[in-house]
Amino acid sequence: MSDRAIVQNAAMDSTRWDRFTHRPGDILVCTPPKCGTTWTQAIVASLLWPAGDVPGPVMDLAPWWDANFYPVEELVARLAAQTFRRSVKTHLPAEAIPWWETASYIAVFRDGRDAFMSYVNHIASFRDDVRERLNAAAVEKGLQTMPAYDGDLQELYAQWIDLPLPLVMLRGWWERRHRRNVLLVHFNDLRADLDGEMRRIAAFLGVPIDPRQWPDQVARCTFEAMKRRADEIGRFAFFVGGGENFLHKGTNGRWRDVLREAELALYDAAVAKFLSPEQADWLERGSLAAGMRPET
Repeated sequence: MSDRAIVQNAAMDSTRWDRFTHRPGDILVCTPPKCGTTWTQAIVASLLWPAGDVPGPVMDLAPWWDANFYPVEELVARLAAQTFRRSVKTHLPAEAIPWWETASYIAVFRDGRDAFMSYVNHIASFRDDVRERLNAAAVEKGLQTMPAYDGDLQELYAQWIDLPLPLVMLRGWWERRHRRNVLLVHFNDLRADLDGEMRRIAAFLGVPIDPRQWPDQVARCTFEAMKRRADEIGRFAFFVGGGENFLHKGTNGRWRDVLREAELALYDAAVAKFLSPEQADWLERGSLAAGMRPET
């Protein structure tokens, strides 16, 4: 019997990991929603295929394993057929995923307020028919459903702040940050020094760097380049507007003009509840601005 925490709702089911067969070298991109998941997946793909010859859309090659979007049998077959080094993503807390010494875990985080603003766009763009299908299955199982967005940002925030996942999930990853197979990455650092952060990820994964190919590898992973080549990143079939809406802005600070004083106070209270001062500082600013590396 697994001692992992169980997380189940309309969108995802941690028990799907019972069907995952690990291979040494597997890479897990582990993030709260809207914290740089797809960006990190694109970086990993650019590192593994330095010439840019990735054999399919990144999000197909490295699927969200715990998501209920596709039958788990389909993902099992997809991963079993891969002969190259594999990568998958998860939005589960560290306590709910399997741990293997021969896997690499890249945990990516972002200021919770920025994650919320990206979440608003995500919920607003998610196709109604897909949400209704997932919610119907969740209701049958007595699980939490996915919210719809009717334009009331404050109401959505009131739901989100009850369980602000970037704050809640950081604690588990922070405790594991000294493990040799765990790397913490911050969205702000990717924005501030993409070249340096990609080098850090490459070193962590043991992927060699060819100076002749490196400039192109980095250039492929800028946010602007990812939007231009959205078809190479994913199909984005579940979102109105496809990749244009899913890869929305990639910016920070939009919450400053949106969230009210009382809502910001609720966020501050959640930070104080869930995080130590050191963790809070890192989550807000990242390693470069805070003058620290969380894994050292």
